[in-house]
Amino acid sequence: MQKKLYISLLFLIGFHPAFSQSNLLQNVKNNPKEAIELCEKFQEFNSAGISANSDEVIQYVSEKNNISLVNAEILSIYVIGLHCQSIK
Repeated sequence: MQKKLYISLLFLIGFHPAFSQSNLLQNVKNNPKEAIELCEKFQEFNSAGISANSDEVIQYVSEKNNISLVNAEILSIYVIGLHCQSIK
């Protein structure tokens, strides 16, 4: 179920004009190493019982990448969908 949500969101983002040319998402595609590092951090959070969708994790992604909370949430979902489906 959760995987379908990620795929649906990715599909919608791809067709939304504001996101279709997004450098943020393009960077994930172009720099899989950075995305995998983020997956590892998500795994650390998961090991501590913290969901990758939690406010704490979104705040971390926002600060790490110097982006808004909304963009951090989109980035997190995108990275999880592409590179680390086992993250909760």
